[in-house]
Amino acid sequence: TSKRKLTRLVNEGYVDGWDDPRLSTIAGLRRRGYTPAAIRDFCERIGVTKSDNTVEMGVLENAIREDLNNHAPRRMAVLQPLKVVLSNYPEGQVERLEAANHPQNEALGRRSLPFSRELYIEREDFREEAPAKFKRLVTGGEVRLRNAYVIRCDQVIKDAHGEIVELQCSYDPDTLGKNPEDRKVKGVIHWVSAAQAIRADVRLYDRLFSHPAPDAAKEGQDFTGHLNPHSLRTLTGCYLEPSFSITVR
Repeated sequence: TSKRKLTRLVNEGYVDGWDDPRLSTIAGLRRRGYTPAAIRDFCERIGVTKSDNTVEMGVLENAIREDLNNHAPRRMAVLQPLKVVLSNYPEGQVERLEAANHPQNEALGRRSLPFSRELYIEREDFREEAPAKFKRLVTGGEVRLRNAYVIRCDQVIKDAHGEIVELQCSYDPDTLGKNPEDRKVKGVIHWVSAAQAIRADVRLYDRLFSHPAPDAAKEGQDFTGHLNPHSLRTLTGCYLEPSFSITVR
C-alpha cells in the first residue's frame, strides 16, 4: 500500500497512528513485536526489484514466527478463562513449580510457576461432550496441565442460564513430571493460578485488509472497502502468569 494511502488510513482514523501494529511501517512492526533480525530476514527473502511487486503477508509473518520460535521465552496466558477448583488440593497452599523458559534452549533459564487450588484454563479447552479426537478436558476425563499435574473433571457447575462457570476437578499428586503408571493421558493444556495471575486486557491483531491486494480495487471502488472489520479485537478479563510482570519491563 502506498504512502498516500497509508496517510489516508491514519488521517481518517482507520488506524491509531503510524505506529499502529496493523501497519507494515517500521514503527508499527516494532510495536507489534517484530525484531530487527526478522525484518532483515524478510528483506533478504523478497530481494530488491525496481518493478512493482506484491508480497504475501505470510512471508513477513513466517520471518517473525521463525525468529521468535528460536529466541522468545515461553509464557502462559488464558484469554477466555474458565475457573477450575481442585477439590483434593489443600486450601491456602501455594506450590512453586519450575518450568523451562524455552523447551529447546536451556540458556534461557527457568521460571517459577505458582500452583494452587483455584486455577483458570481456556474455556475452549473444555467440552462436556466431545468427539474422540478432542484431546483436552472433558467431563470425567483427564488432561495434563502444562509443567504441572494431571487433573480429572469430576463436576460441571452452571449458572441459572446454563452457562458453565466452574469445573470441580481433582489432581493426581503423583504425576508431577511423570505420566501415570496405569493409564495414558494424551492432552496438555495451559493454565494460570487464579490468586497470583495478572488480570489484563489483550489486543488481538489480524491483517488490516481482507483482500491480499487492496490496491487492485475495481474501478470506482475505494481501497478502504477491503478493510478487515475484525483486524483488532480487544479481550477483557484475561489472565497472565506472574512472569509477565518481569518480561514486559
